[in-house]
Amino acid sequence: MQKLHLVMGGRVKDPQHLEFTDLSKIDLVGVYPDYASAEEAWRSCAQRTVDDAEMRYVVVHLHRLLEPALHKPE
Repeated sequence: MQKLHLVMGGRVKDPQHLEFTDLSKIDLVGVYPDYASAEEAWRSCAQRTVDDAEMRYVVVHLHRLLEPALHKPE
């Protein structure tokens, strides 16, 4: 099974949470075929914005959203 990952980021209201201030300005970095390549893209974006506490990038496990029955905890 292909395990797709999305890397995205943007300005958040509170650095302790993940509520974006403006969804129209979300930076959609890309979709990656595995976690390692997604993490590399995430790390690059996160390091570029390290001095801005209100910018946050995340890795979204798309494969878990696309086929949730395959990823249920036992």
